[in-house]
Amino acid sequence: MNILITGGAGFIGSSIADAYRERGHEIVIVDNLSTGKLENVPRGAAFYQMDIRDEGFADIVREHNIDIINHHAAQIDVRRSVEDPRYDLSVNVLGSLNVIEAGLRNSVRRIVFASSGGAGYGEQEYYPADEKHPIAPCSPYGITKVTVERYLHYYHMVHGLQYTVLRYTNVYGPRQNPHGEAGVVAIFTDKLLRRQQPVINGDGLQTRDYVFVDDVVRANVFALEMEGSDTFNVCTNVETTVNTIFRVLNEALDSPADERHGEAKAGEQQRSVCSFEKVKSRFGWEPQVSIESGLRQTVAWFQERFEDDE
Repeated sequence: MNILITGGAGFIGSSIADAYRERGHEIVIVDNLSTGKLENVPRGAAFYQMDIRDEGFADIVREHNIDIINHHAAQIDVRRSVEDPRYDLSVNVLGSLNVIEAGLRNSVRRIVFASSGGAGYGEQEYYPADEKHPIAPCSPYGITKVTVERYLHYYHMVHGLQYTVLRYTNVYGPRQNPHGEAGVVAIFTDKLLRRQQPVINGDGLQTRDYVFVDDVVRANVFALEMEGSDTFNVCTNVETTVNTIFRVLNEALDSPADERHGEAKAGEQQRSVCSFEKVKSRFGWEPQVSIESGLRQTVAWFQERFEDDE
C-alpha cells in the first residue's frame, strides 16, 4: 500500500514508518521538522518538509495515490496549548481538517489518527478508563484531540470515510526529543546524562500509564488491516508514579542526582491509566514491554547517542 505519515520524522511517526517499510509498503512522509528530525526518515521514503495546514498537502496525497494516511503530526505540548490555545487549535484542528479533506477528495481508504487517552478522558471517574469513559479534557490540547475524533466520525457518517482512532497514553522510547516533545522520560534521561538535576513536579506521586513506542508501533500495524471504523486505547493498564520513573532512570544511569521536588503544576492530573481490553479483543494486541525494560532500552539509546556527540 501507499501510506502517507504526517509527523513521520518524529519519534513515534518514524518508528511506524520503519515498521511499514519492513512490511513492503511505500511510504511518504510529511513533516515540518519543528520537532522531528530528518535523520529519522527511513531510507527509501519520499519526504516533504511541509506544514499539514498547507494547501499543497492535497497535491502530495494525489500525486502518490495514497491508500492510507497515518496522522501523527500535531502540537503536542499541553503547556503550550494552555498558553496559546489559538495556535493549538490551528495546528491540531484546522491542520487535521486539511488532512482529512485531502484524504476524502483523493479516495484515501482510511485515516489512522493518533489521539490521546489521558488528555481526552481528563480527571477520570473510574480506573482504568475504557473507551466508554466520559470525555472531559482538562486542556486545550485534549479538547483538540477529541474534536478531531468527532470530525472523523462526521466524515465517516456523511461521506463514508473509514478511520481508526488510537488513543495513546504516555508514549516513551528511543528517538523521543527531550527538547521539542512532551515526555518526562526523555527529559529526565537527557538531564541525568548531562549531570544536571531533574526537578519532579510536586510530590511525584502523580501516576501515568507509560506505553513503550514499540508497542504503539504494533497497534499501528494492526490498524492497517482492520475493517470498519472504531476507537481503541493503546496503553498498559499500569500506573507508574513520576518518582518511580526518576528512580529507575537514576539507577540505570548510575547517576549521583538527588530526588528533588519542586512546586506542583496547577491543574495537573493526579492519576491516569487506561484499559486495553478492547484492542486486545479486536486484534489480540497487548503491551509486551514492561516499564522497567522499556526505560532501560530508552536509556541505552540515549547513552549511545550522548557518547557519540562527545
